[in-house]
Amino acid sequence: MRFCSLGSGSGGNATLIEASQGITSTQLLLDCGFSLRELGKRLQRAGSSPEQLGAVFITHEHGDHVGCVLNLCQRFQIPLWTSRGTWKAIGHEDFDPRLLHLVRDGDFIDLGDLALQPFAVPHDAREPLHLRCHDGLHHLGLLTDLGCATPSVIEALQGCHALLLECNHDEDLLRNSSYPASLKRRILGSHGHLCNQHSADLLRQCLHAELGVVVAAHLSERNNRPELAAQALAAALDRRIEDIPVASQSLGTDWFSLR
Repeated sequence: MRFCSLGSGSGGNATLIEASQGITSTQLLLDCGFSLRELGKRLQRAGSSPEQLGAVFITHEHGDHVGCVLNLCQRFQIPLWTSRGTWKAIGHEDFDPRLLHLVRDGDFIDLGDLALQPFAVPHDAREPLHLRCHDGLHHLGLLTDLGCATPSVIEALQGCHALLLECNHDEDLLRNSSYPASLKRRILGSHGHLCNQHSADLLRQCLHAELGVVVAAHLSERNNRPELAAQALAAALDRRIEDIPVASQSLGTDWFSLR
């Protein structure tokens, strides 16, 4: 199994996950927060295309995660997986019901060479779900857009071999920013976004000997810095700062393989 970010931040989020079992291969797109044209460019940069996608999973209804998903799935006949609450927020009456699959916290999704386990997170959306993916050997946890790490979130990430983890903001930068007080309260709240330090605290509770790559994601352009996010996660892992990849808004990341 391998994964790469196609872009991460308030301007759009998408992650490509691929698993292969010899002669077969399955690609999943997690979130789709770009225009169809931009997504096509980013998929091409990763060596993929819409025609190669086996499914799309949408975590929640915010625009930087939904983007062109309805158009994408209809045009290329790609199955769409999401929660009932998210679908109620983004759904369109003209969407082909044969492509829609509604899931909830704790379900198990068999998707060819991939198995998906969605889990609930606290965020200011209708029914947000994030994912644990595995290919029978390795487990990948993908977690962005949550305000706090609940015991159930920590449990959902135990034993993962790789993590893509939200590091939205540096708390001091946010508190001293020009954001309105109401927006600061939303971001800092229990259903907002994780700061670097809280992400590092979460990571410490998921440490085990076989945890490999940990990617910092969903950084605020105005209230964070890549080096601050990497520093926080590196301290939690007892690694060097340069060993922590940070997903960028413009380029995402390279591919990471789970071995």
